[in-house]
Amino acid sequence: MEDLVSAPWLRRLIIAGLLAACVLLGFRVMDPFIVPLVWAGILAFVSWPAYRWLRDKCRGHTTVAALLMTGAMTAAVIAPLAWLAVVLRVELAHTWRETQTLLAGGVQLPPAVLKLPWIGEQLHDLTTRAAQDPQVLGEALRKVTDRSFNQIAHVIGGIGREAVKLLLAVVSLFFVYRDGERLATQLTRGLEQVLGPRVHKYLQAIGQTVKAVVYGLVLAALVQGVLVGLGYWLAGTGAPVFLAALTTVSGLIPFAAPTIWGCVVAWLLLKGSTVAGVGLLIWGSIVMGWTDHIVRPFLISREAEIHFLVVMFGVLGGLAAFGLVGLFVGPVILAVLLAIWREWLLESAEAAPRA
Repeated sequence: MEDLVSAPWLRRLIIAGLLAACVLLGFRVMDPFIVPLVWAGILAFVSWPAYRWLRDKCRGHTTVAALLMTGAMTAAVIAPLAWLAVVLRVELAHTWRETQTLLAGGVQLPPAVLKLPWIGEQLHDLTTRAAQDPQVLGEALRKVTDRSFNQIAHVIGGIGREAVKLLLAVVSLFFVYRDGERLATQLTRGLEQVLGPRVHKYLQAIGQTVKAVVYGLVLAALVQGVLVGLGYWLAGTGAPVFLAALTTVSGLIPFAAPTIWGCVVAWLLLKGSTVAGVGLLIWGSIVMGWTDHIVRPFLISREAEIHFLVVMFGVLGGLAAFGLVGLFVGPVILAVLLAIWREWLLESAEAAPRA
C-alpha cells in the first residue's frame, strides 16, 4: 500500500485532483464578483493613460491617484446612469398622462398605420374605445401587466442586481488602479507558464479589441446621441436632453438606438406634428446611417485588425450570454479565437516549406 501511495504518478494525480477541486471551489466563491471585476478591469484599461498622468501629478502616490481617478470615473459613468434612471421614471409618468389626454381627445391614425397587419386593427380599436372612455387605456395596460408580472419582476430584480454589481465594480476599480501593474505582471507570468511566449499575442489581441469596442461603440454612440439629440430639440420634442441621453446609452447596443428614434418619430406623427416627424425621420436616417456604416467601422478597424461584422456578432452574442458586460467580453473572446486561428495558419505556412 505504501508503495502505491509513493508512486509518482499517483502523487501527481492526487495533487491534480486537489488543485482542480480548489479551482472549482474558488470559482464558485468568486462567481458573483467576476462581472464587477471585469467591468473594473475594462474601465481601468481604457482610462489607464489618464491614471498614469494623474499619478505623475501626485508624485507617485498611487493610493491618492487611484482614489481621485475612481471618483472621476464614478462621476463620469455612474452619475449619468443614475440621473437617466430618475429622469426616465419622471418622463414615463409624463408620457403616460400625455397619451391618455391624446387618446381621450381622439386620434386619427395615418392610413398606412391602419393597414398594418394585426397591429393596425388593434390600434384602431384601442383609440376608438379610449376616445369614448379614457380609462380603457389603463385597463388594457393592467391586463398586459398582469400577464407579464413574472417578466416585470425579473426585469426589476435584474436592475437591482446590476446596481449592486456596479457598486462592487467601483470598489474594485480603486484596487485595480492601485495594484493594476503588479497584478498584470503576475497574470502575464502565470499565463506564460501555461501558454508560453504566444500569450503576448493573445494579450495584444485582447487589448486591441477592447480599445476597438470602446472607441467604435462608445464614441459612435456619443456622436449618435448628440446629433440625434439636436434633431429632437429642433423637432420640438419634450425633454430632448433626456431623449438624447437615452439614445446614446441605447447606441451601445446595435439596432437599439434606431428603436428609440423610431418611437419618437411615431409619437410626433401620432400627435399630428407631421413636418417635425418627417424632418426627424430624415435627419435620424442620415445620422444613423452615417455613424453605423462609416464612423463605427472606421474606428473599429483603426484600433484592431478585426472585421466589424465579427465585432457586431461578438457584441450581440456576448450581450445575450453575459449581459451588459458581454458588450466587451463577446468581441474579446472572438478576437482571441481569431488570433489563435491566424497563428495556426502562420505556423502551418512556415512549416510547409520545411516539409
